[in-house]
Amino acid sequence: MSQKVKIPFTKPFIAPEAYDLIKEVLQSGWITTGPQTRLFEHELTEYIGCKSVVATNSASSSLFLALKWFGVGPGDEVIVPAYTYCATANMVLHTGARPVIVDVSPYDATILPEKIKEAITEKTKAIIPVDVFGFPALYDEIMSIVEEVKSVFRPNSESQEKLGRPLVVADSAHSFGAIYKNKKIGSVADMTAFSFHAVKNLTTAEGGALAINISEAERIYHEIKVMSLHGQTKEAYAKFNAPGAWRYDVIKPGFKANMPDILAALGRTALKYYDSYILPTRKKIFETYNRLINEALRDVAILPVQQDDYRTGSYHVYALRVRNITEEQRDLIISYLAQEGIMANVHFIPLPLLTAYKQMGYSIKTTPNAFDFYKTEISLPVFESLTEQEQEFVVSVLQKAVRKYV
Repeated sequence: MSQKVKIPFTKPFIAPEAYDLIKEVLQSGWITTGPQTRLFEHELTEYIGCKSVVATNSASSSLFLALKWFGVGPGDEVIVPAYTYCATANMVLHTGARPVIVDVSPYDATILPEKIKEAITEKTKAIIPVDVFGFPALYDEIMSIVEEVKSVFRPNSESQEKLGRPLVVADSAHSFGAIYKNKKIGSVADMTAFSFHAVKNLTTAEGGALAINISEAERIYHEIKVMSLHGQTKEAYAKFNAPGAWRYDVIKPGFKANMPDILAALGRTALKYYDSYILPTRKKIFETYNRLINEALRDVAILPVQQDDYRTGSYHVYALRVRNITEEQRDLIISYLAQEGIMANVHFIPLPLLTAYKQMGYSIKTTPNAFDFYKTEISLPVFESLTEQEQEFVVSVLQKAVRKYV
């Protein structure tokens, strides 16, 4: 296998202004959570159109904080799709609750609302739809379902009493900037977890955010903010930037999930380019792949869904499927690409196929759509500086690999 990578799977977009702003943060003497993080939260709230945003250290932490705030714990159930990264279900387990894993749509791999409805019991405290590849789940149907099941909902916390139904926490790690019925993702579900990891469209290197879109959002923001700092009532910035302001209290045992100012500065500068450059560029890359693959592999290719009548994705993962292939054939195709220096990927290994979840008794036989999506899926390189010539090379090698192994 060639050791030289000609086309990586992804590259982070770093805004030109990032270097100056990060330097300014470094020179300020304050590099952890402070004014840049607070500004980033405000800018994210305005961009999304939600009620409030808490910046965190990851989408995983955002999901966990949302579930813990809602009082999810031992004896509870949370419905999740089989086709997602393990973090979605892992965070449920870390609360002590049980993930209820259901199947996904064969069309776009998002969670099937009818499967949610079948899975709801009086133990159901939350539902976590996942915007796979950046394409939104069917939120209207999901929100209707949780309203319908109010009569069987059994609250066991103050937050649950107030909402009166299961909480819908979107795992939108892939879909920052995506649109659902003319509303940005983050302003549709009750709460929405975003990822700003290094491979995401908008990156802070590591980081995430929790968008809050239910009543009393300001109060909830402060409660979750406290939870993200070990239950401490005062941030370090507030303690050390006012004389004699050292005193604080810890009102509950919390967690460490805050975003530092250096990372927030990286995110703030990228956000300025998001709608004007990042999303349009990625959309163009998807359109170019669609054209080239239609020309080369029309008979076997299933193109990824990133737009329909009322949903527009974030063009995050170009999830090509090759019709009717086996896992082994898929892996051979990816190896062939790698030999030519092209780094491809697979999104995702369904939860029931992972050892940890197999050992808990989950079976892939209960989620056949998720397995079929997985075994036929190949994620191709997408990043803002990817050229059309490089895409032509990717597709030409892909064509050779498919003709060889399929």
